[in-house]
Amino acid sequence: MSQAHLHLIINHLPIMGAMLGALVLIYGLFKKSEDTQAAAYGVLLIAALGAGVAYFTGEPAEEAIEDLPGIVKASIEQHEEFAMLGLLSMILLGLLACIGLYFIYKKSSLTFRFAKVVMIVCVIAFGLIGWTAYLGGKIRHTEFSSAQEKILMKTERESDQD
Repeated sequence: MSQAHLHLIINHLPIMGAMLGALVLIYGLFKKSEDTQAAAYGVLLIAALGAGVAYFTGEPAEEAIEDLPGIVKASIEQHEEFAMLGLLSMILLGLLACIGLYFIYKKSSLTFRFAKVVMIVCVIAFGLIGWTAYLGGKIRHTEFSSAQEKILMKTERESDQD
């Protein structure tokens, strides 16, 4: 399996992990269950690790497809630039999950208040990583591209033929 293949497989983990972690965390807050919150933090940690793997396999994935017909290099660059924001948000979320686990372990009085903060960051991180995925999907799924991007793609193809 190549790193490009790994990128395509693993890039769903941060998105789905952030969403699942948020839902489990909401349930843990609703039930006032530290065990459920700890499970949510575990899911968020795995999602953050997945974001790191997806980010660092992105460059080999780019190299594997950048010269294929129909690929708009501007779409790759846009995805690549936004991916750093998505990665940073997931790293922050992973760090907050670690702190949340520490609060649970220490039986801190801040446990539930902190979980609410993590929830807010989780929603923001989900939005950023989701937009990163959307931009990545536009690289090969031209049906998501705007009319302007389709014109650019056609122009790039024509210039490649010259």
